[in-house]
Amino acid sequence: MKSKHMKNDDKSIKKSNNINIKSNVNKNNIKNKRNKRNKKNKKSRKIVKRVIIIILLLIIICVAIFSAKVVRNGGGLQGLLATLVGQTEETRKNMQEIQVLILGESLNLTDTIMIARYDPNTQKAALISVQRDTFIGDNPNYATAYDKINSVYQGKYPENSLKEINELTGLNLQYYVVIDTEALKELVDLIGGVEFDVPIDMKYTDKKQGLYINLKAGLQTLNGDQAEQVLRFRHNSDGTTYPASYGTQDNGRMRTQRDFIKALVEQTVTPSNILKLGDMLDIANKYIKTNIPLDLLKDYIPYAVEFPIENLVTETLPGEAEELNGVWLYLTDTDEAQKMIAEQFFDCPNEDNINPEMPTLRILNGTDNPEKLKEVVNKYKEKGYNVLMVGNADTIIEKTKITNLTGKSKEEANAVRDVIKEDARLVTDRDEDSEVDFRVTIGEDY
Repeated sequence: MKSKHMKNDDKSIKKSNNINIKSNVNKNNIKNKRNKRNKKNKKSRKIVKRVIIIILLLIIICVAIFSAKVVRNGGGLQGLLATLVGQTEETRKNMQEIQVLILGESLNLTDTIMIARYDPNTQKAALISVQRDTFIGDNPNYATAYDKINSVYQGKYPENSLKEINELTGLNLQYYVVIDTEALKELVDLIGGVEFDVPIDMKYTDKKQGLYINLKAGLQTLNGDQAEQVLRFRHNSDGTTYPASYGTQDNGRMRTQRDFIKALVEQTVTPSNILKLGDMLDIANKYIKTNIPLDLLKDYIPYAVEFPIENLVTETLPGEAEELNGVWLYLTDTDEAQKMIAEQFFDCPNEDNINPEMPTLRILNGTDNPEKLKEVVNKYKEKGYNVLMVGNADTIIEKTKITNLTGKSKEEANAVRDVIKEDARLVTDRDEDSEVDFRVTIGEDY
């Protein structure tokens, strides 16, 4: 039999072994837990890494797609803006030129009247001034001040001005922009002034209008207030005005206005002013009235920012000022005006670049549908005819008429007629002073 002492030793050994076993088990458990935790952390890190890689790949893909779109939309600032406003290649292909009536408003009057055209595909533009005293009545010998084109606006009727301009020019303008002079002043100050060559010394005071003009001739940076002075100047307080070679009184003012607008556009539409776009929109909302839909307008912005200013043609609708019935009127030179409209708004040739093998034409719209004029002009252009003059006929006519003015052959006359209507009236009316071979007058039967 074992002694009591030996029994106690056995118990101690067993207890010690049990403790060691438990200790080892605990160590293994801790180790297993640590291993599991490490595996879990490694797995989590792998997942995070994969997510980051996927995000980076998505960003790279998006940047690549966006960059490709920018390139397809023309690249540079133009392509960037076109892409940002959601344009595609199809948008650009389908873009049409835009024609707009621009009215400069001051004290509810329209001292500035211009017709503008911009083609984003060819990057060509035209800005034609219309004299504010332009006669729009029936008989100048009985004219009053209400027969002037600036009288129809009366502070709130741009649609009336639009209608009269279309009748005067034969155009089919749908849109107008009315700009308060305050808009120009704030815009000029916003971009830090406009560098402009003031053509002459200007000194004029009109306390009733609160107009004080005091500028020296020469190249200088004008602030908003000085810009307004330049735009409103017609003559000095002592009666002197622009030199005849420049264009006196209103003609001089219109030329200065066009030159200033040209400088303003060139110095506003620059990459450095992109960040000021929000402020520009605030000025527009505050001082500009227009019927141009915003969705349409935004499509032109990307192309306008890179418009080469040397492509802008500026002119004045031809005519002459004359005092009749005690009223100063500006009588439009119909022939010269029709040539200008044909060249600048219908892309027709001028007298210096005609095709000598084809007859020359004047096309007049004798209907109340202005779209017919554009349609007929395009048909003759497609056939290679020299369309030199376009406009409205004096009255509405029922039947389309082709008038042979220079005695061209019957075969040539028939060919001109057959382009638009084989049963059109064909008449000969020799005119030794005619500037064109045929006059095509569109009738309501077309």
